[in-house]
Amino acid sequence: MSAPSESAPQYDPAAEYQKGIAAYQAQNFKGAVIAFRHVVDVATTHAPAVYLLGSSYLQMGDFKKAKRPLEQAVRYDDAMIDAHRDLGIVAAKLGDVAKATEQRDVLAGRKTTCGSTCADAASLDAAIAAVGAAMAGSPQALAPARSIAPLGSIDAIYVSAVSKINEHRYDEAITELESSLWTAGPHPDILTYLGFANRKLHRYDKARAWYEMALVVAPDHRGALEYYGELKLELGDVAGAKQHLARLDTLCGFGCQQADELRHWIRVSDKFAS
Repeated sequence: MSAPSESAPQYDPAAEYQKGIAAYQAQNFKGAVIAFRHVVDVATTHAPAVYLLGSSYLQMGDFKKAKRPLEQAVRYDDAMIDAHRDLGIVAAKLGDVAKATEQRDVLAGRKTTCGSTCADAASLDAAIAAVGAAMAGSPQALAPARSIAPLGSIDAIYVSAVSKINEHRYDEAITELESSLWTAGPHPDILTYLGFANRKLHRYDKARAWYEMALVVAPDHRGALEYYGELKLELGDVAGAKQHLARLDTLCGFGCQQADELRHWIRVSDKFAS
């Protein structure tokens, strides 16, 4: 399996995400809002960026503007404890008792399922308490801004993910790659690998979504074009796969591995169809 990073160009969403993280960690939430808005204008369903946009508004005390991105963050990643907590706090601050209660109950239900010894137990307890305090009108400080680990080596993420994928440990690779979205942002290589791993597990809708996000932020990404083309072949969309091949042939000029690989699978598909 070739590494999509070989063909990934520099692009704005990942750079803007890093600007947003730097501003957010420095508590320059106004600057963070500007950067994260640039990210979500392109990668609209990138849950970490959407959440951090809402969190930045929350930290600024702008509860009305925080509400929508926090609602979207919950929709894109329902497992995100911070998003449920902050949405509950925002709802309470805006006087929406029903919405605040809903988020508190979601967190309480998770805690019941989780128990007292699971990894998220302490985070869930703190989140439930924070929403409850906001509903009670407590003048306590807002929930703390999320701590984001600094971005290390993208190459290290590739190596680890590819190793797991090559060993068919797809679920483990997905968990690792999704976690890296918090530090790397909408990096097209990570998005492409998420598409690849989900495709191997026949989670075609998820795979399609990751490939499409990769191509939104990096339209010329050869790895995403190839693998999305292969997904289309698996779903019987030969014409769509051939469109991807045509795009790769234009990009590669004198040829490249991604175009050759997709061309091979198209020929195999055509052979079986005949």
